[in-house]
Amino acid sequence: MLSANQPLGIDQCNCSAMRKASRQITRFYDDHLEPVGLRITQFLILAALEEADGATVNVLAERLDIERTAMGKMVGFLERDGFVSIKPSPADRRVRIVELTKDGRLLHKRAEPLWEKAQQEFEQLNGGANIATLRQGLRQITIGDVAKASPEN
Repeated sequence: MLSANQPLGIDQCNCSAMRKASRQITRFYDDHLEPVGLRITQFLILAALEEADGATVNVLAERLDIERTAMGKMVGFLERDGFVSIKPSPADRRVRIVELTKDGRLLHKRAEPLWEKAQQEFEQLNGGANIATLRQGLRQITIGDVAKASPEN
């Protein structure tokens, strides 16, 4: 019978290690954002829209590396709750532009200190230099023959 701490060959799987770390980090940030009712993915959407002053669904999906259909659903929920507006682009009515509403800006403003606290605690727990090195290394990961480098944050 498998025990929780039993070493397994799959412990050497890069994908498994990354998925486990990703889930743990996501829970950490979700817990910090819970007082305002957001999850980290929702916060990142609001933050990107705040910085960019709006974006298309496709650009948001690409920038945050979220499947386009999943992004469409997420912004749909944010629209339902009154935090974003979605309207057709004047240049191409097939393209949907997502913008923060006044309530969305207020929610982002309330959530930002909680996110900043999560950032600080995460760096304290893991060491600021370690986290900087980790982010740098993750930007350099290559899958196949195409580097999946993301813009510097």
